[in-house]
Amino acid sequence: MTENWPRRRVLGMGGAILGGGLLAAAAGGPAFAQTDPWKTADAIRRRVRAPKFPHHEYRITDFGAKGDGVTDCTRAFEAAIGTCARRGGGHVIVPPGRYLTGPITLRSFVDLHVSEGATIVFSTDPQKYPPVYTRWQGIECYNYSPFIYAYGARNVAVTGKGTLDGQAGNTAWWPWTGNTRYGWTQGIPTQGDDWNALQDMADRGVPVRERVFGPGHYLRPNMVQPYRCRDVLIEDVTIVNSPMWEIHPVLSQRVLVRNVTVSSHGPNNDGCDPESCTDVVITGSTFDTGDDCIAIKSGRNADGRRVNVPSRNILVENCEMRDGHGGVTMGSEESGGISGVFAQNLRMTSPNLGYGLRLKTNSVRGGYIHDVHMRDVEVTQIADAAIQIDFYYDEGPGHPYNPSVGGINVENLHVGTTNRVFEMRGYPDDPIRDITLTHCVFDKATNTDIVEDVEGLVLNDVTVNGKPLELATS
Repeated sequence: MTENWPRRRVLGMGGAILGGGLLAAAAGGPAFAQTDPWKTADAIRRRVRAPKFPHHEYRITDFGAKGDGVTDCTRAFEAAIGTCARRGGGHVIVPPGRYLTGPITLRSFVDLHVSEGATIVFSTDPQKYPPVYTRWQGIECYNYSPFIYAYGARNVAVTGKGTLDGQAGNTAWWPWTGNTRYGWTQGIPTQGDDWNALQDMADRGVPVRERVFGPGHYLRPNMVQPYRCRDVLIEDVTIVNSPMWEIHPVLSQRVLVRNVTVSSHGPNNDGCDPESCTDVVITGSTFDTGDDCIAIKSGRNADGRRVNVPSRNILVENCEMRDGHGGVTMGSEESGGISGVFAQNLRMTSPNLGYGLRLKTNSVRGGYIHDVHMRDVEVTQIADAAIQIDFYYDEGPGHPYNPSVGGINVENLHVGTTNRVFEMRGYPDDPIRDITLTHCVFDKATNTDIVEDVEGLVLNDVTVNGKPLELATS
C-alpha cells in the first residue's frame, strides 16, 4: 500500500526506512516522550468531578411554563433560574412536555435538569437571541446568544435524559451557510460577509466590544456554551438540530461531558469543542454529527494569539463516534496551542466518518499541538484516512506563523477498512515530528499513504493488509 511515495520525505536524524517505505525515528526516541503519560490522564479524571448542588428544586411549570410546544416559556426559565440562584442554588426542573423558549442563561450553582420525556425547543426567531460575549469560530465578538449560555459562572450543569432541540434545518439557521444542501435558495442572506468582516476586525485589532453582530447579521449561534466558567457538567441529555457547534466550553476549567448523545447532521455541527479550556473529560457519550465529533480548539489566527490561552489536559474516553468529519480532532482553530490530549477506549462505527485521529492547521493559525496520546480504539471503517495531520488545511502554507506539531502516540488501534492509514503533510521547512504507532492493525487499506515532510515516524508492531511493517536496513 506504500509503493508510491510522495516527492518529499524527511527522516529524523539517524532514521531508517521501514518496509513499505515508512519512516522511523532515531534510536534515541521521540523528543516528546514521557515516562508514563497515562498517569496524567488518571490525574485529569480525578480532578474533574461533577459539581454538587443544594437539594432544592424549582419546577419551571410553577413559574408559568407550559409544555404544549407553543407557549413561549422564556420568562418562566428566567424566573426559575433567577429564583434558584438567589436562594443559593439547586435544580431547575423541566418536567415531561415540550417547552418552547428563547435563550437560557445559567447562573452559578444552578443545574438545569431536563427530565426524561421533556424537550426544550428553541425558537427559530433570531430576534429572540440578543448579542452576548462569545467566540465565533475562534474569534471573540458579540453575537447571538448561544441557546444555553453561562458567563463567568461556577458550578453549573445541564442534566437529565431529556432533549435539547435547536430546530435548525432547511427553514432556520442552516440556510445562512449559503449551501443549497441546507436549504439555501436565491434571496436568503448568508453568513459570508459577516464572517469576512469579523476576521478583518480581528486582524486589525478592533476591540471586541466593537465587534457586534447578532440580530440583523448571519453568524449562527452555538447550542451550549459555558464561557469563562468553572466546574461545569453536561450530562445525559440528547442534542438535536443545532445551528452549529453543539457543546462549546470556552476559557473554562474542570468541564465534565458525560453520557451525552449528539445527533445533528447540519453544517459545522461539531459534537463537542473545548476551546482554550483546562481539565476537560468527555466520557460515555455518542456523537453522530455533520462535522467533527470532537474538535479541540484554542482560538483562531490573530485573535487566538491575542487571547493566547491553550487547551490542555483533555481526556476523551468510552465514547462512540458515528458519522462525522473526524472522530478525535484538534484544530483548525488552535492558535493558542493544544497539549496533553488523551483518548482511549473509543469505538468508531460509521463508513461516513472521514478520519479517526485528525489534526488540522496551517501557517496562518500557527500555534502548536503537542503531547497527544490515543490507545485502545476500535474502528469498523474510515472513509479517508485513519490518521490525518494536515498543515495545508484552509489557507495552507506561505504565511508567517508555521505551526508546531509533534509528540503523537497511538497504541492498540484496530481499523477494519480504510482508504489510507496515513494522510500526513508537513512543510519542508517545518516538518511534523515524532509520531509513534505501537501494536496497531489495519485489516484493509485500499490506497497509497500520503506522508510528506515528517521527521521521526516510528512503527512498532504495525500490521497493514495482513503484513507486518518492520524496520528494514537503509
